Amino acid sequence: MTELTLEPRDSMQKLELPVRDPRAPGARPGHPAGESVADRRKTTFVGMLMALASWTMLFASLFFAYAVLRLKAPTWPPDGAAALPKLLPAFNTLLMILSSFVLHQGVKAGTAERLRLLRSLFGTIALGTIFLLLQLAVWIPLWRSGFRIDSGIYGSIFYGLTVFHALHVLAGLIALFVVALQARRGLVTSGRRNAVRMTAMFWHFVDVVWVLLFAVVYLV
Repeated sequence: MTELTLEPRDSMQKLELPVRDPRAPGARPGHPAGESVADRRKTTFVGMLMALASWTMLFASLFFAYAVLRLKAPTWPPDGAAALPKLLPAFNTLLMILSSFVLHQGVKAGTAERLRLLRSLFGTIALGTIFLLLQLAVWIPLWRSGFRIDSGIYGSIFYGLTVFHALHVLAGLIALFVVALQARRGLVTSGRRNAVRMTAMFWHFVDVVWVLLFAVVYLV
């Protein structure tokens, strides 16, 4: 008997997917092939814009509710409602504007200026923390005087706006602290500065919301 030997056909070839050279410009180890730093930066930027748009709609709905209640009320503030302080909220407005300026200086800092970035991040964290403490200094006396969430529509919308904003400030402080730790460890390089930019975008958004809130609730 003749032994038969089966061999693979020469026409069958392995299919290979193209793999981006890790040494190619813009390529980063640990990321999908073909995805450059510019691609990820653009994707993250679009995602942040969408998130900011959703938060803008939430705050806009609260401002709209405040405007409707105020227009329908015969007097505003309602009779018997506690007078809102203006000095501390005005000082808080200056703190938020200053914090955005300080953070912007850090975002403009070059990759090699790590110390400047760290000072900017921790300076913004300090200003934001003071802002929250002063918010407590505004809320506590009002609460003790009887002006609470359940004291009427005026109290509900006031605390709804200010507390909701304060929660966003707290979220921004946590994000800033995480980025500051990364920068301190030297992890914020030229390809990873996107986290700094996105966090700064969120913080500037919170700043703008507070300026509008201060003008609408405390001044107008």
